[in-house]
Amino acid sequence: MMVLPFIGLAAAVATILAGRRGLAVGLWLASLIGTLALFAAHATDTLQLSF
Repeated sequence: MMVLPFIGLAAAVATILAGRRGLAVGLWLASLIGTLALFAAHATDTLQLSF
C-alpha cells in the first residue's frame, strides 16, 4: 500500500519528461494527498505494547 504514492510520483516524473505539465501536477498532488492519508492512518494507530 505504501508503494502507491511512489508510483504516482514516478508517473509524475514520466509525464514531466513527456511534456504534460498539467497531468504531472495532478499526479503529484494526488501522491501528496495519498501520502498524507497514509501517514494519518499510521500515526493514529495505537501500539499494542506489553512489558
